[in-house]
Amino acid sequence: MSKKRLIRTLLLWPISRIYGIVVFIRNWLFDLGVIKHEEFDIPVVVIGNLAVGGTGKTPHTEYIINILRSHYKIAVLSRGYKRQTKGFVLADDNSTPDIIGDEPYQMYRKFGESVVVAVCEKRCDGIKRIKELHPEVNLILLDDAFQHRYVKPKVAIVLTEYNRPIFKDKIMPLGRLRESISGLSRADFVIVSKCPEDIKPMTMREFEHNLNLYPYQKLYFSKYVYGALTPVFPEYATYTPELGWLTQSDTILALSGIANPRPFVRYLKQYKAKIKVKIYEDHHKFVSHDYDDISHKLAMLPGDKKFIITTEKDAVRIANDPEFPQELKSQVFYIPIQVQFVNNNNPFEIELNKEIKRKI
Repeated sequence: MSKKRLIRTLLLWPISRIYGIVVFIRNWLFDLGVIKHEEFDIPVVVIGNLAVGGTGKTPHTEYIINILRSHYKIAVLSRGYKRQTKGFVLADDNSTPDIIGDEPYQMYRKFGESVVVAVCEKRCDGIKRIKELHPEVNLILLDDAFQHRYVKPKVAIVLTEYNRPIFKDKIMPLGRLRESISGLSRADFVIVSKCPEDIKPMTMREFEHNLNLYPYQKLYFSKYVYGALTPVFPEYATYTPELGWLTQSDTILALSGIANPRPFVRYLKQYKAKIKVKIYEDHHKFVSHDYDDISHKLAMLPGDKKFIITTEKDAVRIANDPEFPQELKSQVFYIPIQVQFVNNNNPFEIELNKEIKRKI
């Protein structure tokens, strides 16, 4: 261990220890019933994680919507991280990422009126408002709410990322864990997300051993499947390139403002085009000087053909931003992603449906 890392560990360890004790006591009080939770007559499915950062909750929530919406009238409730509004807001055609947050907006834009999308910091209040406004809803998905224990879910799903598994992590701020790995005991399903294409059975068994789940818990492995490039501004795109067509004389400016851009960048780097990467913080709100910097960087890059390629979540913010430069709109594309389960002997969608019905 380097001297700098040792000093950091010594400074952060006491804070991490205190934080972990506080979270443990909070969970203990919930378990004892001292702090009350609320249970609803509508089945609630929680999708969350133990660590901060991008484990892929939104793509997995979209996957769950797709597999369950033929059986249920679904509502998705999120807190709407980094939105500029407060309280309960129901998504509609006038919504923007600033009003409801980029991830809820992405889901509303993708599913439209077939799914109710709402945001509220207080999830209990949000569920009650959804029931009032949409009595036809008979299943609620709570996005990023595993630690929000004021709502008692029927089913809890926890994600851990393949490259940053929770059993190799530490409590914040020394690590990225919001709570100890013992909190995993509250989960019905654990999903190892963002797995490589060629994940080996032996590696899966190692995860199973290290996670050490209870018999009532089910473990799954998922990966991303990347779609074709899609224009962020379809009305300005003269044509849509395919990554496989690009050569070494072409250049891509990879633009990302998500928690973990490494899988996105890794995917682009398997193609022949030159890649220049521009990374911003998660949920970054682009402003005019960002666009000036992006325009300058793109102009300075070599290449016969030059494109800006971004993530689906970033595209949501960019497409709704009136400050995005007009001259770049024909050059900016995003890569849609979908979740696919690996080595799925007991299909996740069947097991999830069975578990919901069993718990109702």
